[in-house]
Amino acid sequence: MIDPRPLWDFDDPAGSELRLRAAMAGADASDVAVLQTQVARALGLQGRFAEALAVLDGIASTEPEVEVRVLLERGRVHRSSGAPDAAAPLFRAAVTAADAAGLDALAVDAMHMVALVLTGDEQLGYTRAILQRTRASTDPAARAWTASILNNLGMAHSDLGQWEEALAAFEEALAERRTGTDAKATRVARWMVAWALRNLGRTDEALAGQRALKADLTASGRDDPYVDEELALLEQDGADRA
Repeated sequence: MIDPRPLWDFDDPAGSELRLRAAMAGADASDVAVLQTQVARALGLQGRFAEALAVLDGIASTEPEVEVRVLLERGRVHRSSGAPDAAAPLFRAAVTAADAAGLDALAVDAMHMVALVLTGDEQLGYTRAILQRTRASTDPAARAWTASILNNLGMAHSDLGQWEEALAAFEEALAERRTGTDAKATRVARWMVAWALRNLGRTDEALAGQRALKADLTASGRDDPYVDEELALLEQDGADRA
């Protein structure tokens, strides 16, 4: 069955929608159904929620992977439209269906969405369970979630004001990213480490981290407003302390 991931650019859901629709031409029925679930996701990311749900309603496939994806994307549309209570049971059903079909990576995806509709210690514990699963998985696609789950663990700690634990998780996520080839994701992981350092009051280290990021972005002809925002905060803090 088709892997839709190469067709995605999550910074450009409209462009992703066009690529996904184009890929349907000449595809078999199972692949078309998978691609339709991703078109629905792209529509949801554009705020076109009714259209997204209509696409999902029109999918008639009984393939286990397609059924999991329909549950998952329907849940994402509800969450994005501001209905987390409607999303949560869909995400949990997607986990159950993915486990029954032996679809480990999709189960992890669904679990990470379950975690996003939880809060506090419940979210923290569930995210730790996902991390344990990704690290133990024999599926490379499931293991590839490890860095993202570590980032989510860091965010869960930060939401609870547990900044030392958040920093540790972000540093683990960065180490994981450095083993891969996704330069953008690695830059984000570096930003998260520096952000945690600032929140711990370790402003000199945070400033060094953000300045290094800025230099790398400039060298590659890119900008990042989040880096600029952090630099402004850190440099103002330095001026206030001078």
